Amino acid sequence: MKEDFLEIKDLKKSFGTGEARQDVLRGMNFTVKKGEFCVLLGPSGSGKSTLLNIIGGIDTPDEGYVSINGDKLEEMNESQLTLYRRKHLGYVFQMYNLIPNLNVKENIEVGAYLSDKPLDVEEVLSTLGLQDHKYKYPNQLSGGQQQRVSIGRAVVKNPDILMCDEPTGALDYRTSKEILALIEDCNRKFGNTVIMVTHNEAIKNMADHVIKLRDGVVRHNDINENKISAFDLEW
Repeated sequence: MKEDFLEIKDLKKSFGTGEARQDVLRGMNFTVKKGEFCVLLGPSGSGKSTLLNIIGGIDTPDEGYVSINGDKLEEMNESQLTLYRRKHLGYVFQMYNLIPNLNVKENIEVGAYLSDKPLDVEEVLSTLGLQDHKYKYPNQLSGGQQQRVSIGRAVVKNPDILMCDEPTGALDYRTSKEILALIEDCNRKFGNTVIMVTHNEAIKNMADHVIKLRDGVVRHNDINENKISAFDLEW
């Protein structure tokens, strides 16, 4: 049985002061096991992105803590947090954030340089179907191909946690399913824990673990006993 890897404990976060104060996270609690594909599902304003930023060490909570493999983020100084993000996290965003003057292979190699235990770049290119495009530049690629490169740059670090923030938000239906299948394949092949933020209800069906958020709290925390493949999703 897999052990708990990520722990979110009594997490609270607000923005603004006085009458303008907005409580975004209002006491959030859950755990994620190592290697799980976990979906954080909720509408805009539910706290998904704020939570992801706190897990990623980009933002800090007002109360509570995030613990990864027993290490509490709140006990890390800025240089330790930077090292934590560099060594343990891979990010896939809705916008691809590729370096325009580097080709596909070089963009992926940027991720490899940041890791002490990178995956083989050629294997990642092959897994993501990018071998024939590795010498192209971002402006020569479709949106789906650019997102594949973004996934490659994150995965090649061999991160403990692959954090995906609406990774299909800018893509069409067919390309979205292809990208979800690639993330699914990387999770299965390389064993990274996946935390995916989405408002797309259908994506929960491919996850091991589904956490539904609303108004800054966990409304449902479910293990999916009947997960289906990304290619079988319908929305």
